[in-house]
Amino acid sequence: MKKDNNDKNNLMLNKKLSRRDMLRLAGVGGVGLLLGGGAIGSLLASDKKTTSNASTILSQDQDSIPFYGAHQAGIITPSQNFICFAAFDVITDNVSDIRKMFQKWTTASATMVSGSLIGNVNDNPNLPPSDTGEAAELSPSRCTITFGAGPSLFDARFGLQNKRPPSFQELPPFKADSLEPEWCGGDLCVQVCADDLQVAFHAIRNLARIARGTAVLRWTQEGFQRSTQADPKATTPRNLLGFKDGTANPNVTDSKLMNEVVWSQSVDGTAWMTGGSYMAVRRVRMRIEVWDRSTLKDQEDTFGRHRHSGAPLGSKDEFDSIKLDALDATTGKPVIPSNSHVALAHGDGSIQMLRRSYSYSSGLDLKTGQLDAGLLFISFQRDLQKQFIPIQQRLANNDKLNEYAVHKGSAVFACFPGTTEGGFIGETLFGGI
Repeated sequence: MKKDNNDKNNLMLNKKLSRRDMLRLAGVGGVGLLLGGGAIGSLLASDKKTTSNASTILSQDQDSIPFYGAHQAGIITPSQNFICFAAFDVITDNVSDIRKMFQKWTTASATMVSGSLIGNVNDNPNLPPSDTGEAAELSPSRCTITFGAGPSLFDARFGLQNKRPPSFQELPPFKADSLEPEWCGGDLCVQVCADDLQVAFHAIRNLARIARGTAVLRWTQEGFQRSTQADPKATTPRNLLGFKDGTANPNVTDSKLMNEVVWSQSVDGTAWMTGGSYMAVRRVRMRIEVWDRSTLKDQEDTFGRHRHSGAPLGSKDEFDSIKLDALDATTGKPVIPSNSHVALAHGDGSIQMLRRSYSYSSGLDLKTGQLDAGLLFISFQRDLQKQFIPIQQRLANNDKLNEYAVHKGSAVFACFPGTTEGGFIGETLFGGI
């Protein structure tokens, strides 16, 4: 990152970015794999002080993603190589403290994603540095920082009960869940994604430092996917079970479709969320050791796709349509098993959501001697009740993948709309308080 310079502190934010040809993204019908990775997506980028809903689609080689815009970055942005996700608990009893924290968070975030150090006392030997410094001289690395509020923020502590969206609440219990409290919930969330893990960690560390006295970390999780260096063609990433994930994400270059699937609308009844999106987060531990002893046929029947190509069973290309009514000529059974992951996630194809997931590896589980590794599943949708919950209920009840994966963590967050320079993230909720 660059050293502090008051004249250049917002250089990257003030610089107009040229419009590029839109990325062609996979957009075949239906939801596809619920455990989808997030290599697919488009990048919303807005010029300084814009209030337009128009998007600038940036190519992967552009290193700085604007913080300000009609929507928060990090939702329809093409997925970066790494994620640092953090949930926070609010410890103050004054809602004005939360507002002030978000004002500071917004200023710091816009600075960090531009590639600058926070504050102006980083060279004073007699004062603590205003930035922790581990990202000094590093590039912005396409860093995005996305904020959200959990259902618990709307309890009686802050007088926000009447501002909670009617359908926004904690997820119901799902069959076969094995949730652990240390991986669940949170009053607030911060999702930081970047092409460098140290850049992403730097952002979480500094935001946690700024929050001291107002909010404390509840849980964190780092994640990864194949890097742009390892896969310059940006093909669909594979999860830790070796299968391509995220093949059938909706086409995020279609603004009408994004308004239907991802972005909250004024007609939904919660004005402050217009332009925001609802996030579901699930920490899914994979039983890798059991999976590795399974036959290839069993693995492919579990996912409903061919491992090598990613194509639906019975097809040749990854993006071929999913034909759930196709029957095997010999056995008369469905070519794609009805209890396969893709069959249940796809359903009748009428429900979609945007998945932006990452693999994780948290070392060895000392209790079992097995790897604590799996998927940090993240999805964005306009309505959790109408989109995420019905799909997850189908999967929880019948998914063959449940033999090899167990949900250990769960949280939902209302991700705020974006803001213009001079405003702050969360202003639509906290601005009048």
